[in-house]
Amino acid sequence: MENNDILIRVRYALDLKNREMVEIFKLAGEKVAAEEMPKILTKSLAKDEEVPADYDQIKLNDKKLEAFFNGLITFKRGPMPKKEGQTAPVQEKPDHVNNMVLKKLKVACQLTTEEMLDVLDDGGIAVSKGELGAIMRKPGHRNYKECGDNFTRKFLKGLSIRYRG
Repeated sequence: MENNDILIRVRYALDLKNREMVEIFKLAGEKVAAEEMPKILTKSLAKDEEVPADYDQIKLNDKKLEAFFNGLITFKRGPMPKKEGQTAPVQEKPDHVNNMVLKKLKVACQLTTEEMLDVLDDGGIAVSKGELGAIMRKPGHRNYKECGDNFTRKFLKGLSIRYRG
């Protein structure tokens, strides 16, 4: 799944407006102009699809997508209070994009494991608690499992059903 497509689906599921999207990027320390937002939210073309003359898309890299989700957490939950002497955690091995999306959305929407299972069920996929736990683990863990595109798609579909009805 393309990063732009993930962003489009999250925007729809959480019913976010363009100005809110710009604000979320700003909370994460990323500068995105309001004029750039429609270009970022342009659907990616299929590999065999011909490029129209008016097609103008700004590709979103993994770093900017993660920054968006960090900003979303701040937007939904408020800024995290700083503790004295606290440093940012160092991640040895980066998460797979889909795993990162599920983890960040769980935190931003304040979902419990049971609520996540319900969201996945609404999206049309039955998952065990253990399988979901494997997806939420750190990349170096022996039970870590990479999250596939279909799994992420179903989660975002269930999230849109939950928040949009």
